[in-house]
Amino acid sequence: MSKYDDIINLNRPISKHKHQSIDSRAAQFAPFAALTGYESAIKETARLTDEKIEVNDELREILNNKLNFLNNHIKEKNEVTIFHFIKDDKKNGGKYVSKKGIIKRIDPVNETIKFEDNTIITMNDIIDIKGDLFED
Repeated sequence: MSKYDDIINLNRPISKHKHQSIDSRAAQFAPFAALTGYESAIKETARLTDEKIEVNDELREILNNKLNFLNNHIKEKNEVTIFHFIKDDKKNGGKYVSKKGIIKRIDPVNETIKFEDNTIITMNDIIDIKGDLFED
């Protein structure tokens, strides 16, 4: 007689707990992130930003002439594209983007340009203005 004869033919004990699905059982062995936020911090560090270009006097004069011309012809509702700098909220620098639309108002006191869709651009962030009205 072996030492397990008394238990060898017994039924398996019934658990009080509900059986897990195969997916749930597999999930308990899934890897976890020991350093939460580490992955996003690495991605943020790797993200590149541009430095803001300092506008020289010659370019500033060209931009001022274009803005004055736009202001004088604002009622004509000409479509323009303004290339400007947007400062990054999380790190030094930012990026250059273009905004195309019709200008609603040019405010020389606050140095802002407001488009018809209520987008506001600061004049100091502009590096170029293009449009059909400047072609002539």
